[in-house]
Amino acid sequence: MKRALAMLGALCVCISGCTADKPRPAPSPAGPQPAPALKLVAFESCDDLLAGLRAAAQEAVGPWGLGVGRGGVWLDGATGDMARAAGGAEAKAAAPGAETFSGTNTHEVGVDEPDLVKTDGKRIVTLTGGGVLKIVDVAAKRVTGELSVAGAADTNGKRAAMAANLLLSGDRVLVLGYDYGGGGIAEDVKDARAAGGPQVTLVDIAGAPKVIGRYTTDGALVDARQVGSTARVVVRSTPRLRFPDTSKLKNDEARLAANRSAIAAAPLADWLPRWDAEDATGRHTSGQVDCAAVSRPERYSGTAMLTVLSFDLAAPALGGGDPVTVVADGDTVYANGPSLYVASDQRWRVAMPMARTVARPEPPRTELFKFDISGSGKPRYVASGEVPGWLLNQYSLSEWDGYLRVATTDADDQGRQTSSTVYVLKQDGGRLAEAGHVGGLGKGERIYSVRFIATVGYVVTFRQTDPLYTLDLSSPAAPKVVGELKITGYSAYLHPAGAGRLIGVGQEASEQGRVQGTQISLFDVHDPAKPTRLARHQVPKASSEAEFDPHAFLFWPQTGLLVVPLYQQQEQGALVLRVGDATVAPVGTVRHPGQYSVIRRSLVIGGTLWTVSDAGLQANDAATLAEQGWLAL
Repeated sequence: MKRALAMLGALCVCISGCTADKPRPAPSPAGPQPAPALKLVAFESCDDLLAGLRAAAQEAVGPWGLGVGRGGVWLDGATGDMARAAGGAEAKAAAPGAETFSGTNTHEVGVDEPDLVKTDGKRIVTLTGGGVLKIVDVAAKRVTGELSVAGAADTNGKRAAMAANLLLSGDRVLVLGYDYGGGGIAEDVKDARAAGGPQVTLVDIAGAPKVIGRYTTDGALVDARQVGSTARVVVRSTPRLRFPDTSKLKNDEARLAANRSAIAAAPLADWLPRWDAEDATGRHTSGQVDCAAVSRPERYSGTAMLTVLSFDLAAPALGGGDPVTVVADGDTVYANGPSLYVASDQRWRVAMPMARTVARPEPPRTELFKFDISGSGKPRYVASGEVPGWLLNQYSLSEWDGYLRVATTDADDQGRQTSSTVYVLKQDGGRLAEAGHVGGLGKGERIYSVRFIATVGYVVTFRQTDPLYTLDLSSPAAPKVVGELKITGYSAYLHPAGAGRLIGVGQEASEQGRVQGTQISLFDVHDPAKPTRLARHQVPKASSEAEFDPHAFLFWPQTGLLVVPLYQQQEQGALVLRVGDATVAPVGTVRHPGQYSVIRRSLVIGGTLWTVSDAGLQANDAATLAEQGWLAL
């Protein structure tokens, strides 16, 4: 998932320094200082909202605007998440008469995440690179339907959105599209459906697939989560401010004054996200987020808004999305079912110079915004908070028994000496307040992977060697490190593998920290004080998509089957392993025909292993890997 870049906040931290022998860290008042909790504050009226946005934007603006891109902010694409402790692909109950099956990997069981392939055990639904939805009958092993779901073209004939990921519920598919054109609706376009922006398409696949609704809005897609038939789609948007041409003004003071005047004249409509919904008959309904649906934390910049949209995939139409908006930025989404969090990693922001001076960047902090999604209706924005440092990804977040655990890496004032901390936060009214923290993890290193399982946390840091830390989080007020395992290389993704077992996917490395190839490790964490590595499998000079996208990882606990995509020089395929109680044994490699058939995902349906690439789908016997069929896409 790509990160959104905005032009306010802290400069990216440059990580350097060396790894030294470290004593086991422990909670200490000398660790990183916790940030004050962000208080939730409501706007009293539309006039209050406009006044607050103008004042915040005027404080943030510089002589050259709010950023470097058109419309004030430059976005680097889009970003971008029941057995409560279990993670990843679970055995799902298919329709009557069907066998169990896996989905693609997810963070929390019961919370689905958008991906390029979905299955219900009878059908496989996937997207081609050209935005064509394909429906595959699993039993017949053939394509039974297809539909182009690429976004509508804008007024210049340019494709506004490309289909990227899917969610599935019953006979409905929700297709999430991305706008790569630079952050949303163009300045001279008033009609939301004629321009870019995130596009959500609802497809009925009960018979021949057909589009029954489209929804377009301003901004960039951050991510989405689905519980039951309800999908929550998170979008970030920026104000559509029209700054004057200040290049001919004499100095920065004059430019700054002109920009502040432009902000003072901007109407509320320039901030509020617009949307357009199209039903199955082609009828359009357009609107804008109501100012009564907008909230804010106590401190905000007025340069970005986060909107959570809700869609019931079982409904006859998408509707207006029931938007709930916060004046904030965000790039990481995590949900566990009743709660949805959006985090803003300010490491990706760049401070703008004010006049002829450059303000010293503030230390990097991660802002957190909590929404209650426990029902199927409109979510509620309930709390905000912040912690020092930056996240790795959504796996840096986990809620357990009402406490949010957050793992971050932070740096000193010079951005040289790094260390990592796990914070435990508790909602207190409208605040996410700190209950406790444990710091000093991996001094001189940064986090490479995190996994929280019930009251235990696992954190991998790396620079030259890989300390795997085990954390006791049973007491939220006093979290502590209880174990540490030092090995070469690192795990970029951690996955629970049953009682007392943990799988790591990453890279082996030399004693000097030079990576040497993909490594799959099996850890014994039954005793958190004494983590050990039981077995490993290494593929020299190889890498795997699972190292940076956990959706590419498959572990089927019923048989111990483990599958990851593998890239090795001029060859690619899917590495298939069998994980035992203390072993990791190779089964073989699945390859698709064609030189550029890079396998991206894998699924287990009954006794068949399905692998998916841009070229097609292949079915292999899950036990022997004997080929059963190939479907070209």
